[in-house]
Amino acid sequence: MRRKPNSTNMLKRKSLAIVLIAICQLTIIAQEKKFSLSGSIDAYHKTNINAPYETAPGSSFANLPGFALGMANVIVSYEGKKAGFVADLVFGPRGTDAIFASPMYSDTGNIVNQLYAYLNISESVKLTLGNFNTFLGYEVISPIGNFNYSTSYLFSYGPFSHTGLKADFTLSDDWSLMLAVMNPTDATELNPNGKYAMGAQIGYSDQFLNFLYDNGGFEIDYTGGFDITKNFFLGINAAYFNNDDLNIGFGGLALYPQYSINEDFILGLRAEYFKQDTSVDFDPIGTGISESSVFVATLSGNYIVGDLTIIPELRLDSSSDDFFLDNDATPQSSLASFLVAAVYKF
Repeated sequence: MRRKPNSTNMLKRKSLAIVLIAICQLTIIAQEKKFSLSGSIDAYHKTNINAPYETAPGSSFANLPGFALGMANVIVSYEGKKAGFVADLVFGPRGTDAIFASPMYSDTGNIVNQLYAYLNISESVKLTLGNFNTFLGYEVISPIGNFNYSTSYLFSYGPFSHTGLKADFTLSDDWSLMLAVMNPTDATELNPNGKYAMGAQIGYSDQFLNFLYDNGGFEIDYTGGFDITKNFFLGINAAYFNNDDLNIGFGGLALYPQYSINEDFILGLRAEYFKQDTSVDFDPIGTGISESSVFVATLSGNYIVGDLTIIPELRLDSSSDDFFLDNDATPQSSLASFLVAAVYKF
């Protein structure tokens, strides 16, 4: 005698089939669209060797005395087959310094480091609309993108971020081109005056020549690097900026030799020369003198323990003018400082 089907078993089989179909659909979606969460946290201790503890160089970041915080950086991204977005949020002193021109309108503009959407028109053309970090310079805002923990004068007084529309073109395996129209530099939430900046980048085999025209000023920047040997790398950044209308300008050169001693430890030096030729109202170095220069030697180590990087760093700023104050409040031309930073990426 044939048994009647068990309704409970049939319901279980249908439920299992539905679950399997849902899993297959989710797998297909996941293959087409990739959601990711990444970022970093960093903290450090800084002390001056020949000056009061609160004295700092004129460059951005890592300028706070004693035990200090960098920032928490949380990046949410969504990568589809044709389109996607990036929401890059920062919290803490380093983030506050990076988004110095915000908020201009919103109460939360000072936590938005980047916020943009992109569309892949084809395999060789990509459009991006929103707020993105600058394409000029060797160094970046996030400490995980830099070898040295403190930053250079060239980075500190070039642009940080832009808001606008840019188009990236892959011309060949070696050549690339980027064109952009943007708000005035670092005006990330809105355009405050109706004027627009124009940017361009030409790339060849990881060497980049960058151009920026903004509010009557023009900047040209070269960023690149070469693997001299298997263990020895040399990075290079050179830039020149001038605005005759505002009587401000600067230029400089930074070299970044780095040597991998083993898989866990890399030793590197940043040697930078920076010169300002400007009105006293715009004083990147901080001397209060319109024509000043500074040479900076920064020796850093990167000790890598999984996703944690420990960075001991010795830095010497030597200026053409006496403006650093020593412990007796006497002006001097140099500042020596030492820090140890911990940077964790996820």
